Amino acid sequence: MPASPAPAARAGAPGGAAERSVAPVVSAAPPAAPAGEPRAPGAVAVSLSPAGGAKRPLQRPAGVPRYLAVFNHKGGTGKTTTAVSVAAGLAARDKRVLLVDTDAQGNVSVSLGASAERSLYHVLVMGLRIADATRTVRPNLDLLPSNETLAAAELYLAGRQNRDRVLSDRLSAAAAEYDYVVLDCSPSLSLMNQNALVFADSVLVPVACDYLSLVGVRQVIKTVKNVNALLHHPVQIWGVLPTFFDGRAKIAREAVGTMKQHFGERCLAPIRQAIKVKEAPAQGQTIFEYAPGTPAADDYLAVVDRIIESRERGVTGSEAGAARDAGSWSADRADAAAEQPGAAAAGA
Repeated sequence: MPASPAPAARAGAPGGAAERSVAPVVSAAPPAAPAGEPRAPGAVAVSLSPAGGAKRPLQRPAGVPRYLAVFNHKGGTGKTTTAVSVAAGLAARDKRVLLVDTDAQGNVSVSLGASAERSLYHVLVMGLRIADATRTVRPNLDLLPSNETLAAAELYLAGRQNRDRVLSDRLSAAAAEYDYVVLDCSPSLSLMNQNALVFADSVLVPVACDYLSLVGVRQVIKTVKNVNALLHHPVQIWGVLPTFFDGRAKIAREAVGTMKQHFGERCLAPIRQAIKVKEAPAQGQTIFEYAPGTPAADDYLAVVDRIIESRERGVTGSEAGAARDAGSWSADRADAAAEQPGAAAAGA
């Protein structure tokens, strides 16, 4: 594995990189709907359906991580921490990275000590250029932030034709300027998440090392399959990442063993539990800045290096994982993993 970057230089200390000046936006009112498109209704009916969208050819190899959605229906799995750490780690490896916060809670901005005067809402609803909404928060790392205004974008998306592809339409041209785009998704099945999955080519699923989180993996896999079948976009799950791993806890060891048994090489090495991981966002720092050289920081760098290796080799996760892709990632296997969390560790 490449040597770890030096502490402050690897992702840039807060305030170390010049941020683009952002003028406040006075009006956040949605523009009138384009001709032929209905206005957003008062409630959002979420369904995985083409919604008038024509099938589009994929321009990138499915499952080879370049546009990576960090996604899980279940909260409390370390999703935002993983998205921030992966993006910061890729930037530290001298990759140009765009980090997109698609969660109205806006926790990515907090984690990086950044503000969000202009946000993903203004890009989606008001047509603001990506370059005018992003800000450079670390060397090689640009952030497209979100805040509570993003919730209103769901209403706007619901009234659009091709409503599942609005994010792709807005991001595609600008995204080509980056080596990687990382999306932090909210823990829900929403139009925003459907947009994120249709834009992404790969999905990274953080899974806390407990029984309920194993159950949640089943729904993630089914959602990704639906995006493939109903929205005609062949996004693939690139990896499952065990988080909050405490090797002293039997349930944690059993959970990781079960994930390895059912998901094979696509089960990544776990992120070891550490209080520093929880403290870092409060300081507006990444784990590499706040606690460089700690086990958790090294664990996340290992994930970063695996992503880079996977893309450079043009394979999905690993050669072994790709060889047994269909069996490892079926919904039936996910059901079995959720129903028998201790099966893999029983003989240990």
